[in-house]
Amino acid sequence: MIDLTLENAASNPPPASTLPEPQPPVPAVSPADIIPPVAKIEVPVRDVWVLLDDWCQSNGFSPPRLMTTGPQPVYSFASSTGVMSVKIGSQVALWNGMEYRLGFPPLIFAGRPYLHSLDLRKNFSALTGTFLAPDTNRVIVLDPGHGGSDSGTSNVYTGHFEKEYTLDLARRLQALLLARGWTALLTRSNDSTVHLADRVAFAEQHHASLFVSLHFNSAFPDRQQSGLETYCLTPSGMPSSLTRGFSDNPSLVYPNNRYDDWNLQLAVTLHRALLNVNGHDDRGVRRARFLTVLQGENRPAVLIEGGYLSNPREARQIADPDYRERMAEALAEALTGSEALRRTSIASQVPPMAPMTNADGKMN
Repeated sequence: MIDLTLENAASNPPPASTLPEPQPPVPAVSPADIIPPVAKIEVPVRDVWVLLDDWCQSNGFSPPRLMTTGPQPVYSFASSTGVMSVKIGSQVALWNGMEYRLGFPPLIFAGRPYLHSLDLRKNFSALTGTFLAPDTNRVIVLDPGHGGSDSGTSNVYTGHFEKEYTLDLARRLQALLLARGWTALLTRSNDSTVHLADRVAFAEQHHASLFVSLHFNSAFPDRQQSGLETYCLTPSGMPSSLTRGFSDNPSLVYPNNRYDDWNLQLAVTLHRALLNVNGHDDRGVRRARFLTVLQGENRPAVLIEGGYLSNPREARQIADPDYRERMAEALAEALTGSEALRRTSIASQVPPMAPMTNADGKMN
């Protein structure tokens, strides 16, 4: 049995057997991105459930409003920066109408909504902030997925490969960012094979401030699934939205976890921009722990799945150079549009990483 603690002392926690366990749809991810995690720091995980009314009052949100009733009631609460909506028993939440995934489905106890404390810290408080472009070190690494012997998935409309579309999109985005005064570097500039670890090392060698990996999705032979997905690394202690059957150890900590808040802000900023291009076909901002290109990044990093090449409608769109240009323009505008609010330096505000220890407290 899971030991649950409710922060409202007047209540007793519900038994673990009452907690909903929804199974969100599993999106397709390219085989080249599926690498088993390498163990880092292990930390204890404690489940603490917080009364939503109390959190809203303490964090500048309006009291939660019951929007719909039934087995899975929906609650909405707002701040000066936006409106949040959650559904009891569901990992899907909305921030200003945009979909993203929670780590733990909210629950009802004694007729009142409770949210997990880790979601409140990593998925709610983080979203009240705004992504700010770097100031003096405007270096971004764009990572065109696949390449060389790794073709990725194929377009059901044209037969062309994912690796071609990711490189073209990266080149278009690079040109737009260079014109705006950024240093934009590509992990590959031609049809070459680049190992995942080398992509991470490339960003490190060039002291990048941001890392954006570009991909397109597939659910073949399913031709119906469509929409935009954006991934960032799962915070320690939280289950992932996507595992693809790999072990998902919530106690693992990776270097990129130091950027949890900025990862989410960057993901939301780019995701919302692309929704304006794809007609708001939204599959949400999601979390994954096994994506090697994100794990070791010492900077905010996200992976974008820009549509389904297995869906005939989206396959036609992605095959259109004008559509890829609009995608690039939306991403460039999202990245550079916040320059008036630039932070002095992303990296300088991150505390040094704690020494890596194992479960026995010994140095690795």
